[in-house]
Amino acid sequence: MKLEFAALNIPLARCLQTAAVLVGLFSFLLMAQVCTGIMAMLIIYDYWFLYIPYLTWFYFDWQTPEQGGRSVNWVKNLTVWRHFKDYFPIHLIKTQELDPGHNYIFGFHPHGIFVPGAFGNFCVNYSDFKKLFPGFTVYLHVVSCWFRCPLFREYVMSLGTVSVSKKSISHVLSKDGGGNISVIVLGGSKESLEAHPGIYNLCIRHRKGFVKIALTNGASLVPVFSFGENELYNQVSNPEGSWLRTAQNRLLELTGLALPLIYARGIMPYRKPIYTVVGRPIPVQRTPHPTPEQTEQLHQTYVEELRKLFDEHKGKYGIPEHQTLVFK
Repeated sequence: MKLEFAALNIPLARCLQTAAVLVGLFSFLLMAQVCTGIMAMLIIYDYWFLYIPYLTWFYFDWQTPEQGGRSVNWVKNLTVWRHFKDYFPIHLIKTQELDPGHNYIFGFHPHGIFVPGAFGNFCVNYSDFKKLFPGFTVYLHVVSCWFRCPLFREYVMSLGTVSVSKKSISHVLSKDGGGNISVIVLGGSKESLEAHPGIYNLCIRHRKGFVKIALTNGASLVPVFSFGENELYNQVSNPEGSWLRTAQNRLLELTGLALPLIYARGIMPYRKPIYTVVGRPIPVQRTPHPTPEQTEQLHQTYVEELRKLFDEHKGKYGIPEHQTLVFK
């Protein structure tokens, strides 16, 4: 009987791409726990000359994730991220020119399972971001708990991420002269429970904090839709009212983390192209004390622009004409 080793027939480029995505998944799923374990071992075995200087640094550096972070260019230039981008592959599409004299909020949709479109386009230096949007500095806002984890916080900050807190977003958007972009995945962890292939349910009806921050800082709003984000994994059926969704919602309330039950190529996502389309900017007049009516009006305008963006581009990326967005 002749044995065949399929891995030997796989091109080196594809192997490197798979390895790169495994690195990304490890960073997303396990690296925080590993970093916590390392710090615990240093303390247990009394390597005081390592943990005391670091924890002192940690204490005095606590506010950095809310003050623009600390990106490190050589980390964003690591070749592994080029292979990560090419695995799917990930594309960035611009539909309108943006004025680098202004600051912007990019509302990123949908969340999907682990938002590789946001990471691949706005965190590392292998996307077309700098070519398409010259003169801008981009910040991806992520859950604040990541920055409370020793060691891990240094890694995620090095990639250009900052806290998603109100203080952090306001810090980015308050830059005089413009040129800053805050990217916020508005659906959050809750929306990951809606991430099924061919379904486009967005958790945005009650997400209005970003609108208030835009008004307060006079930052223009830009809807961004990442086509293909929901196609990377299958998720076990969890309709509203089911015992599984009830348990998932309860876990989300208790921990702030969702637990979608997913499957694809094992833990690996499917190789599906991702097209992140940046829509038309919505001009926002600076309003230091916005009223509820002003907030609601701008929120409705944003939702309608997001709907138009999806409808205008869905046909290009294989989505049936009858498919619509559902806002929850």
